[in-house]
Amino acid sequence: MKIDSIVLREIRMPLVQPFQTSFGTTTDRRIMLVEVRAEGLTGWGECVAGEHPYFSEETIDTAWLMTMQELAPALASADPEHGGKCPGIFRKVRGHRMAKAALENAVWDLEAQMRGIPLAQLLGGTREVIPCGVSIGIQPTLEKQLAAVEKELAAGYQRIKLKCKPGWDVEIFEAVRNRWPEILLSCDANSAYRLNDMDHLASFDAFDLLMIEQPLWADDFYFHSMLQKRIKTAVCLDESIRNRRDALAAIDMGSCRIINIKNGRVGGFSEAIAVHNAAQERGVPVWCGGMLESGIGRSHNIALSSLENFSLPGDVSASKRYWTEDIIEPEVEVSSQGEIRVPTSPGRGFQVKTDLVERLTVRREEVRALALA
Repeated sequence: MKIDSIVLREIRMPLVQPFQTSFGTTTDRRIMLVEVRAEGLTGWGECVAGEHPYFSEETIDTAWLMTMQELAPALASADPEHGGKCPGIFRKVRGHRMAKAALENAVWDLEAQMRGIPLAQLLGGTREVIPCGVSIGIQPTLEKQLAAVEKELAAGYQRIKLKCKPGWDVEIFEAVRNRWPEILLSCDANSAYRLNDMDHLASFDAFDLLMIEQPLWADDFYFHSMLQKRIKTAVCLDESIRNRRDALAAIDMGSCRIINIKNGRVGGFSEAIAVHNAAQERGVPVWCGGMLESGIGRSHNIALSSLENFSLPGDVSASKRYWTEDIIEPEVEVSSQGEIRVPTSPGRGFQVKTDLVERLTVRREEVRALALA
């Protein structure tokens, strides 16, 4: 494909309600959007890097700088045949996976449009609907935590995930389990615990959790392997899995029994598919995590979740949980059965509200292919 230009935008969107994890509270999102324009079409990508380097080393500002200085010029001058060529184009730039993912995923979107097929089909997806869970942030009180769970169960979500941290875990799990003994329940620590908490983490076994997500260090396999041998509950790795090699290492070491695949965390669709395939070949289920995305990133997560081994409910929940008005139409909706139907129209299957994006834009830069000639 012949790329004409690449446009970066920063938009700002307030969340419907604050979202608290073990490392902080988010009330507003600064989001970097990417438009890759080629042959009369536009592919859209979203960088999931946060405002601060808490989940990963990347932030929206480092992603913006790296995209403008290195990645966008490299892509604009390469004219990739398809999305799978992007990792090779970006290879000499180490790290910066979230920045890379925004560009690569836009190219995959473009390719799907050019071929006239759904993005999910281009990725190799087979699911017509995807099962949905929901991630519930830490609430101010136990009563509000229970009310949040009740609200999401009433909306039909198939799995409830509770953010947790030392001092906000066992009491919450016990209260939720006592009230809803049969629901599919998991927790996410975002690396809040350490080895001296092992006995405490073992006490989570009493609550019949689907998994404990990323309890220890964000860059660790070894100590997670020790923990997994000590507890009955499945460990799920998130931050630790940056690529296929990490997935293979974690599985072979027995560090986890489930993997969370986040598109931006692993660098885009190409690596996400590679991680999916590696896990599937070894009988390890995967699911798609969320990063407080706008509808553009959310639509990419839906397409990715259509792959066969995404057998556990992911965090791809409805637009209205996060935004008063999302930047796509139709907005993402979850059925009363806790499912999202995978779009069948060409590309990502959702139209971008360009007028709304323009109003929300606070920063814009462009790289033109002709200027590089």
